[in-house]
Amino acid sequence: MDASYYENEVKPLFRQFNVSFVGKITEKEKGPFLSAAIALIFPICWEEPFGLVMIEAMACGCPVIAFNRGSVPEIIEDGVTGFIIESKEEACEVLKKIPNLDRKRIRKQFEERFVSTIMAGKYVEAYKSAIRAFNATRDTSAVVEEDAALDTRNGANITTLVSTPLG
Repeated sequence: MDASYYENEVKPLFRQFNVSFVGKITEKEKGPFLSAAIALIFPICWEEPFGLVMIEAMACGCPVIAFNRGSVPEIIEDGVTGFIIESKEEACEVLKKIPNLDRKRIRKQFEERFVSTIMAGKYVEAYKSAIRAFNATRDTSAVVEEDAALDTRNGANITTLVSTPLG
């Protein structure tokens, strides 16, 4: 966005609608900022493949209002962790419902679905499933060996998958 357009078109809207423009924040400031926010508005207009910012908000118990695009329906549980919307008008309407959401429940959903150990386990299961599906289509069967190894960084069990053709 060019500076002239911002100064003449965008900035006056801040005063008109009582908006405080914060600008860029640091990683250290992000947690307290999102924890204190009423909601995160995620006005995505493309097929976002993941949407890390939504998960960061949920980690702080912050509800998310997001357009129904890309990964939004996979991340946001409508009416629980925020609201999935189709228009700006709908976004304005659901803002009234934000106080009905339980911020502790939003944080709990984050812990149950998006902490690294949970996500790593889901990836391992997805890989196992893909290997089984691949092996089922082959003329010669393959053996999937699973070696549980201890990840010394955080003590989590990591499964190493090795597909070995029999022959």
